[in-house]
Amino acid sequence: MNKAVPAEDVICGRNPVIEALKSDANLDTIYIDGSGGSLNLIRKLAKDKGIVVKDAQEKKLSQLSGGASHQGVVAVGACGEYVSVEDILAVSQKKGTKPFIIICDEIEDPHNLGAIIRTAETSGADGVIIPKRRSASLNATVFKTSAGAASYVPVARVSNLASCIDQLKENGVWIYGTDASGSDYSKTDFTGSCALVIGSEGFGMSKLIQKKCDFMIKLPMLGKINSLNASVAAGIFMYEVLRQRSAE
Repeated sequence: MNKAVPAEDVICGRNPVIEALKSDANLDTIYIDGSGGSLNLIRKLAKDKGIVVKDAQEKKLSQLSGGASHQGVVAVGACGEYVSVEDILAVSQKKGTKPFIIICDEIEDPHNLGAIIRTAETSGADGVIIPKRRSASLNATVFKTSAGAASYVPVARVSNLASCIDQLKENGVWIYGTDASGSDYSKTDFTGSCALVIGSEGFGMSKLIQKKCDFMIKLPMLGKINSLNASVAAGIFMYEVLRQRSAE
């Protein structure tokens, strides 16, 4: 069993981070400035354990460490355990319902991710899937913004979102991408097994993920602003799924 790391815990310095990795501490992300020697060892240990490593500059490390000596490396503890995609699929099997899954394609703002998880919990979604790279993770901000929902909603973090979508399709899940080029969401049938893909705040879904989608859906836009905050849009789509399923 992994050793839990407190939500706000930050580990600074090369030897402390190496020992944390060796002890199977529940680490979320390791930030490194530079390479060579023990920093390369840290990169290798993190890779072996599937922990995300991000290159960061001195300013970022100093901010994370609160000004403490960091020797070019800072590890941030995870606030929760990630699950597998299989675990999320098992939720609907246990409930006797059709899968209802949220996929976040590079949602980098932790406030948005937290809000999405909160709405996923209240709308009855089985779980949330995020990529390892270019995405917010289960940090303290996400937990706070989710108002505790992150303790109840299973979150899977995958290395390859496209392959994950293929896996969902193999399990009979239809993939609904959200984009202005899609069809009116209110005229779309969500009563079957479905996964909603929510694109990033600034760029929407990546082209590769768009190609993987079975359907594209959109929200009507009547004003001069042609987009909504990612978490707000996600909430509207999620509650349409809930509405349709409740009406059955």
